This record gives sequence, structure tokens and C-alpha cells, in this order.
Amino acid sequence: MNPLKKIYCRAFQTVFKIALPFLPYRNPKRIGSVNQLPELFRRKKCSRVLIVTDPGIAALGLTKDLEQALKKNGIFYAMYDKTAANPTTANVAEALELYHAGFCEAIIGFGGGSSMDCAKAVGARVAKPRQPLSRMKGILRVHARLPLLVAVPTTAGTGSETTLACVIVDDETRHKYVINDFSLIPRYAVLDPKVTLSLPPSITATTGMDALTHAVEAYIGNTTTRGTRRDAEQAVKLIFENLDEAYTNGRNLRARRNMLRASYYAGCAFTKSYVGYVHAVAHSLGGQYNVPHGLANAILLPFVLEEYGSCIYGKLAKLAIAAGIADETVPEEEAAKAFIQAIRDMKKRFGIGDTVPEIQKEDIPKMARYADKEANPLYPVPVLMDAKELERIYERVTIKNK
Repeated sequence: MNPLKKIYCRAFQTVFKIALPFLPYRNPKRIGSVNQLPELFRRKKCSRVLIVTDPGIAALGLTKDLEQALKKNGIFYAMYDKTAANPTTANVAEALELYHAGFCEAIIGFGGGSSMDCAKAVGARVAKPRQPLSRMKGILRVHARLPLLVAVPTTAGTGSETTLACVIVDDETRHKYVINDFSLIPRYAVLDPKVTLSLPPSITATTGMDALTHAVEAYIGNTTTRGTRRDAEQAVKLIFENLDEAYTNGRNLRARRNMLRASYYAGCAFTKSYVGYVHAVAHSLGGQYNVPHGLANAILLPFVLEEYGSCIYGKLAKLAIAAGIADETVPEEEAAKAFIQAIRDMKKRFGIGDTVPEIQKEDIPKMARYADKEANPLYPVPVLMDAKELERIYERVTIKNK
């Protein structure tokens, strides 16, 4: 990276780190069951709500308990169930129309990160009806209080129930961009393991590794705090202790509950300490080829950690201890490499490969520019890379001789 750009990026990140204690971060209040939501809406004087979900969740019938609870308590609801795997501006426009048609007063994001991102974007458009989403991308450009926003995660991984971010794909350009604002943090998060029981093993695995990526990237970045390090370590511990069980025995409520907790902790960590190049590259792959975000993160994570090199060995060694892979007597380099290998082994157990088959070599420069624009200067990565350097990561996960 150009030396002047490096100075700019690090200066930006230093100012942000200094400001961190004074920014209005908050953690959503946790609720244990969807059956408790009617009482919440009564307290908040909300009698009409919009549920934002996706076709897969609707087909599995995961919203059934929520719908019954709302009906039983006389609360009207409208359902938008067309959210794409990478939500688009068209999804947001359709859901917004349904919100207004139903005279809704609150929004429930029900599903994975895509549904919650769509719900957040709908809330932003309700709050700022005259401003398109494209003018909200970046940092702190919403500047308005959203309707009551409740997140019900059905996948233990995205952490969207805790974050100030939503990721949207522009229908016309296919560019995937991030909107960051404190008003996008849901007011309540419903951590109900019962709604995750029907998740297939493949989604359990990729979303679990998505949570792992959040925790790891938050931990190795340069703007951590004692609290975010503690949350990230707790998330890593819970993931290594429970993800395999949730994958092989999806009806295990304890494992499912612990994975929801892991996702929540990881979300709290990266909301304040941010992520890194794994996410920047994954977002570009999602925008270009619609690669599911959790899958992209899982594929990329060990490769990006290796690209960072020895400067993160100390931090990875601590995560190896948290995960139960090493103890304090193991040398840092050995423990760090064992942690990366454990991630590779986890991917192998879950049938997750090391390549993204969709990648076309001619698209790499464009995607690398998108990743560079997203990450620099915002993400406090341990090693700065420009677009040309980021191309190496895409090349490492491209099928050879394609």
C-alpha cells in the first residue's frame, strides 16, 4: 500500500479508537422466546408489525410460533418473505411498501443476517423516506430514530441482532455496500433456540463459522477493548465447544442455545472493534456472484489469517487457548498455527472447500477495488493491503486452470 495511504488509514483508525468510549454503542436487550414479544409490543403501544424474513424460513414454517403468539394477542402483522440471500434494494422497496400498506409501527427481522439487514434497511427508509439507501452507505448517515426494531436470529452466526451495520446489494450495479449507524442496532434480540432447530447442517456450519470469523477478526484488529476481547474469546470458546454438536445433532437445544450466545458475543465484539479483509472480500463475492456470506467467510478465513503472517501470532495463540487447542506452555507461533489448522479441520468436517468456483479471473481486479474501498480506512486490520495486494486473496480461492 502507498505510504501516504497507510498513514491516512492508521490516523483514521487511531482517531476512531480514541473516540470509541464516547460513542453511543448499546447492546440489544435479550429476550428468551418469541412468545414474550406480544407483551413487549403492548408495553411499547405497537399493535401492527411487519415481519421480514426469507423464502427458506417461510417454507420451513419457523415463523409459526411467532405468528400464533401475535394472533392470540390481537396484534396485526404483515409478512414479507422474499428477502434474497444477499438482500437487494428491490427487497427493501417491496418490504417498505408492505410496511406502509399495513400501517405498521414496528419491524421484526426474522431469520439470518439477510433478513435482519433487510429489516434494518426498511427501518432506515421509514425514518428517512426521502433519502435513498445509496445516500446512507458509509458511517453515520442515517441520523434518525428507526421504528421499534426486534431481531429474531434463526441462524447462530451473523450477529446482525447486535450490530449497527446492514449490507445491501444495489440491484443495478450489483455493488454490495454497508450502512453503519447506531440507530440500526436492534432494540431487542430474541435468542430462542427453538427457532434454530430446523436449520440444515450445512447452514448450521457456515453460519457458525461466520460467527467465528466475526470473533477472530474483531480480536486481531487494532481497535479492541477489554470488553470486546472478552466477548470474542467467549464466542470462540462456545463455538469450538458446541458447533460440531449443533452440526451433527441439530435437535440439541443446549448446543443451539450456546451457538446463539456465541453469535451474540461475537456480534458485540465486532460491532465495536470491526472486522477485516475476510469480510471485505466476502462482501464483494456476495455482490458479484451471490455467494452466501457465511460460506464465503468460512472459505476465506484461514487464507486471510495466513496473509497477515507473524504479526497476529500472539493474538491467535490466545484464541487457541480459549478454544482449548493449546495451553499457555505452547509457543505462540505453534499455538497460532494450530488455531489456523483447527479452522481448516473444522471446514473439512463440515464439507466446506477451499475455493469459490464462481470466481472469474477477469472479475478479480474489480472485486478487489470494492474490497479496498470498503475496508480502507475503516477496518483496523493488523496488516494494511491495497486493491492490488488483495487480489492475492481472491487468487488463492480461485480454481486453478479455470
